[in-house]
Amino acid sequence: MNVAVIGSGGREHALCFKLSLSKKISKLFCIPGNPGTDSICENIEIDPLNFDLLYSVLLKKNISTVIVGPEIPLVKGIVDFLSEKNIFTFGPSKEASQLEGSKDFMKKLCKDFNIPTAEYESFDNLLKAQDFIKKSKHPLVIKSDGLAAGKGVTISNNVEESTKCAKEILEGKFKTSSKVVIEEFLEGEEASYFVITDGENYLPIGTAQDHKRIGENDTGLNTGGMGAYSPSLLITNDMQEKINKKIIEPTIKSLNTIGCSFVGILYAGLMIKNNEPKLIEYNIRFGDPECQVIMMRLENDLLDLILSVKNKNLDDQKIFWKKDPCITVVASAKGYPEEYQTKTHIKNLENIENNFTQQLFHAGTIEVDKKILANGGRVLNATAVASSLQEARDKAHQMLDLVDWEDKYFRRDIAWRAIR
Repeated sequence: MNVAVIGSGGREHALCFKLSLSKKISKLFCIPGNPGTDSICENIEIDPLNFDLLYSVLLKKNISTVIVGPEIPLVKGIVDFLSEKNIFTFGPSKEASQLEGSKDFMKKLCKDFNIPTAEYESFDNLLKAQDFIKKSKHPLVIKSDGLAAGKGVTISNNVEESTKCAKEILEGKFKTSSKVVIEEFLEGEEASYFVITDGENYLPIGTAQDHKRIGENDTGLNTGGMGAYSPSLLITNDMQEKINKKIIEPTIKSLNTIGCSFVGILYAGLMIKNNEPKLIEYNIRFGDPECQVIMMRLENDLLDLILSVKNKNLDDQKIFWKKDPCITVVASAKGYPEEYQTKTHIKNLENIENNFTQQLFHAGTIEVDKKILANGGRVLNATAVASSLQEARDKAHQMLDLVDWEDKYFRRDIAWRAIR
């Protein structure tokens, strides 16, 4: 069969790498892809948000299965559109995608069905938001209701800062948001937990720990993620049982209750304290860069798992993992997540070995006149499996040290707590 992955980042490169190992795929495509995916499949450089054009290309290339990497096409309804055209598209419906597309929707679901999360209120009126802020204990977490490319969350330490953040969101800082969500600040350690679900049954499909902050020792501004490792050391068998019973199962059940069945990858961002998990947020797809470490450790044929969702036999599947841990280190452009240069030249990539234990995934690159150029904030993901996290991190650093790129910045302390 012919299969297409939608997206152009490091997550999609990792998905293509894993799918390229499947013997069931005749031809693999990435839409629009990047120079990294171009080496393992055929890129089709069109805008995947142009659904009519996308459909015509899928027909022309005889593509029967589509796997959606990023959240924006899902929130805009790509699954509904292609499913109506009888093309199997892996991911949640537009309605179910509100779980990530609207934080207010997600928080209300948690409140209505007793899923443990931070206390919150949402506002579309600044005066009411200010009144709530003045009465609340700080720090607070101020969130854009809609999608904001990982930049819609601020931890504020005082009334003035909270009010400023709320005002910016309500005045349209993020075009997707007309509401601000204000939450209590949760203390503890963060972990990422992923399940694959057909809307009724589910299987855990990996754990990871992400590093969001730009600076060493988890300091500085929030980013889309500067690195991750898998498995998460926080999620023991006992903790996994708690997460499933208190968070995952009630979520799947509650969505069915409101007539909004969820099919695809459900990604729970968790805060764990005193051996109890609370839900920070849901994503409706694999995380980035968590997907990179999960794909390197997963031993199953990814396509088999995805087709078991289509065929409603997910219950018959078992997930198998490499026993060794994996780490990914993100190389970004200097200045990210604020101002940074693009179209800077990256050299020496051809001298970096890619194999089953290490991959340099492209996250934000383009090819112009046979040169690889940086084309985003997060640009490369050095990902390595080894017998220890320290060894895996060393391998990732060796890859990035070989990259000849003047604008290169990466953290050298990913997984520092786990390694310590």
